Amino acid sequence: MLDAKQNGSYSGPMNKLDREARARILHLLCEGSSIRAVTRLTGVSKNTVTKLVVDAGKACLDYQNKAFVNLTCKRIQVDEIWSFVYAKQANAPIEKFLKGEAGDVWTWTAIDADTKLIPSWYIGDRSGQSAWEFLTDLRASVSLVIAGIAAEGETMVNRVYHLDRGFERLEDKLARCGAAIERIST
Repeated sequence: MLDAKQNGSYSGPMNKLDREARARILHLLCEGSSIRAVTRLTGVSKNTVTKLVVDAGKACLDYQNKAFVNLTCKRIQVDEIWSFVYAKQANAPIEKFLKGEAGDVWTWTAIDADTKLIPSWYIGDRSGQSAWEFLTDLRASVSLVIAGIAAEGETMVNRVYHLDRGFERLEDKLARCGAAIERIST
């Protein structure tokens, strides 16, 4: 029960797991336990586990965007891996598929062949749009800036944190070549 004080129960603010409990849940998931198994082992609800996974994913992405700058990757290999959510696309209920809650999903990965670091990844379908989204997160994203410099008029490139991973002070370097570049915070 939520209001019963039990030996070893958490008595902090409501809806907030302590650090040890969050670490245990993430450890179990990383070891391959299902969400249902994690809820049985830890006594937390499925919603709590899924919210923790989303929060952990956001924290990892935030870390990756801050730590993966000026990488020295020389050989990047890209690949995609198929999986499914809820059910395979052929067996997924149409209402769940249309809401994006079921069906095939592809994880696009870029891996440094020498260090085995994965500097970029993308989860989506196997469409050209997903490939575009994924590839703009690699060094190819600088080509968007160069194309913008070559184009007539003003060009705005969004989501430039990709560039910060591999190009130190890109604006300064391009300005020395005569480009007029301004980074705008949004």
